[in-house]
Amino acid sequence: MLPTFIIGLREGLEASLIVGILAAFLGQQSRRDALRLLWIATAAAVAICVSVGVLLEVASSSLPWRQQEQLETVVGLLAVAMVTYMVLWIRRHARGFKGELESAAASALARGSARAIVLMAFLAVLREGFETVVFLLATFNASHNMGASVSGALLGIMVAVVLGYGMYRGGVRINLGRFFRVTGMVLVVIAAGLVMTATHTAAEAGWITIGQQQALDLSWLVRPGTPMEALVSGALGIQPWPAQIEVVTWLVYLVPMLCIVALPPRRLAGREPAVDRAFVVPTAVSTELPAHGRERSLSQ
Repeated sequence: MLPTFIIGLREGLEASLIVGILAAFLGQQSRRDALRLLWIATAAAVAICVSVGVLLEVASSSLPWRQQEQLETVVGLLAVAMVTYMVLWIRRHARGFKGELESAAASALARGSARAIVLMAFLAVLREGFETVVFLLATFNASHNMGASVSGALLGIMVAVVLGYGMYRGGVRINLGRFFRVTGMVLVVIAAGLVMTATHTAAEAGWITIGQQQALDLSWLVRPGTPMEALVSGALGIQPWPAQIEVVTWLVYLVPMLCIVALPPRRLAGREPAVDRAFVVPTAVSTELPAHGRERSLSQ
């Protein structure tokens, strides 16, 4: 339940941030017509993502066993690639996330078109939704308790929506740099488990034949039906008797990614501020302010 909760919370909050920032911006500009279209576009993107997830699950369940293993391997590796890119991207852009989005929205309105802003929201939710669907499907395949996994994902998304609405109304503050760093480390651990699971299913599918000798005996820890088994195997993707190649791929992914995500960006780039700023979407900024004054108000 915990891994899918983190996935739903993290991905849902990113989408909620984008929609909340754009909605607040349109509200400041008194563009109620565009605001209504934005909510419609957001709902449409969510419906498309849910439909894609259902279709993928139905297609997977109708395949023969070996082809199911192959599809699970592909979905797992795709999920790992998506979450890796997302974690690294947001790590570098978290502090300037709001300013960049508002700048793009202002440019769109300056050209006399609010449709570009609506399209931005639609594509952002669609992208985050696809990432969430693929990552959750891979996690569901590795989980031993589908009900708990689905409940965790739904709960995480619900919390993300509530937080996003609170930011939109201006009553919730979150230190985005710290939030994304902590959840990024958790997602890296989950993704490392997906790497191990994908390696295991690839061997079951006949795609990997090397390093199949047993590396460890964790049956004393991963006992079927126990909470520890749900945590170690279901959440972290660690098998009771992992093969050598599974341990190698797990370590090759986990160790460098944890080091990258754990280090503050300024240590690597040399230009990020030492203190993360709290995030809040303002809802009462005067449009009469000059450009430099508006930027100073939005940054508070």
